[in-house]
Amino acid sequence: MLALAKNELYRLFLSPLAWVILAFSQVILAYLFLTHIDYFVQIQAKISAIPGAPGVTELIAIPLLNNTATILLLLTPLITMRLIAEERRNESLPLLLSAPLSMLQIVLGKFLGTLGFFIIFLLLLSLMPLSLAVGSNLDFGLLTSAFLGLILLVASFTAIGLFLSSLTKQPAIAAITTFATLFLLWIIDWASSQSGNLFSWLSLLNHYQPLLQGEVHTRDIAYYLIVITVFLTLTVRHLDSERLN
Repeated sequence: MLALAKNELYRLFLSPLAWVILAFSQVILAYLFLTHIDYFVQIQAKISAIPGAPGVTELIAIPLLNNTATILLLLTPLITMRLIAEERRNESLPLLLSAPLSMLQIVLGKFLGTLGFFIIFLLLLSLMPLSLAVGSNLDFGLLTSAFLGLILLVASFTAIGLFLSSLTKQPAIAAITTFATLFLLWIIDWASSQSGNLFSWLSLLNHYQPLLQGEVHTRDIAYYLIVITVFLTLTVRHLDSERLN
């Protein structure tokens, strides 16, 4: 399983698309980071006299991580679209399914390899807010909570993308359906103004915001773990039925 995960990560970095996505996203995030710094410098004199005023973590780092979630929503379908769809299109899927691995190991290998790419993405991103520690006081507890939220969020994105990639042999179709599904789960709570209803519970964004604010609740962590488990299980079941046929 780990060998398959390493191979998947290696294959990603052989693709120019992965390098372009990594470079382009870091440039965009660096621009947003500098924009947030410029805004903080402009208002620093006004808020310095306010007791308990928000600092660099709340006004620079957290908005950056909030922007990152939106960017990952756009980028994840481009990374996950090839996971199984391309194997099917290249007719190499039967060879993969015949490997001496259980279907769960194959799916987890694909999932962990892709998630490894996004972990590298987040490690590069973390250098930006951590650089603020040179001349200011960072709230590391808040940063840890926010990055935990990002990891759980992108892991959920990856699990959903992996499942939808297993349903087709066209990567473009997998990308479109993944984005549509993620976007629906992102805004589903907009359908109702009431909190605590089914739409609110299903929203990916609704469970990310508390973590972004430093509030670590078991219900939010459990939600993401349920999403990951459900879609990985669906992928295993679908590929298992294909292997039997």
